[in-house]
Amino acid sequence: METVKKHFFSDLGVMLGRSMRHISRSMDTIISVTIMPIAMMLLFVYVFGGAIQTGTDNYVNYLLPGILLIAIASGISYTAFRLFTDVQRGIFERFHSMPISRSTLLWGHVLTSLVSNAISVVVIILIALIMGFRSSAGILSWLAVAGILALFTLALTWVAAIAGLSAKSVDGASAFSYPIIFLPFISSAFVPTESMPSVVRAFAENQPVTSIVEAIRALLSGQPVGNDIWIALAWCIGILFVAYFFAMRVYKKRV
Repeated sequence: METVKKHFFSDLGVMLGRSMRHISRSMDTIISVTIMPIAMMLLFVYVFGGAIQTGTDNYVNYLLPGILLIAIASGISYTAFRLFTDVQRGIFERFHSMPISRSTLLWGHVLTSLVSNAISVVVIILIALIMGFRSSAGILSWLAVAGILALFTLALTWVAAIAGLSAKSVDGASAFSYPIIFLPFISSAFVPTESMPSVVRAFAENQPVTSIVEAIRALLSGQPVGNDIWIALAWCIGILFVAYFFAMRVYKKRV
């Protein structure tokens, strides 16, 4: 047991490398997580952008935060899929028969989600820059944006872990992500909430994506964030702790 604890980080590095290799060899993952959000950004900016009134001349600046959240939501569905596959194939049992820390199996998938989604976010931002995205944010504001996106990714990844460990089928493991991907469309990610009907507007203004989008948008534009950043952090941290608690319970029962 002492040896296992001593080599926790080396074991974690092995599990992270294993999961990252799976992603690099899966073209479907790369297309869904990176190319599809970019295609959506191109569609909204160059096709629908001229007809959408957001109070800004640069629609890609307005749109980018929502696209980043959609990309992350798409990426975490693969975490659930990979966890489900490992459980069904008995991979966890094989690793548990070896002298390694058991928690590194789950944490390897979680860190893979964080790293892979970070790469997707960087690629999307680079494409947005080519499309005309400009930001007056300083280093601290960019770090704050990175922190919010990392918390959002971790929170959804632990939700994905629950689905991946408890699902009965492959479709069930990844189906949970569809409502999450849809949430940005009923928020201020694409249009201001003021243009929505009263019932839809009430939902849009009180769901987590809107506060996260508004906080990121304000940080990137160098504007005061107000209470949005605290609401966004409260949502992300709250979901993270609740999802982590239930994910670890399911993990211990399952494996």
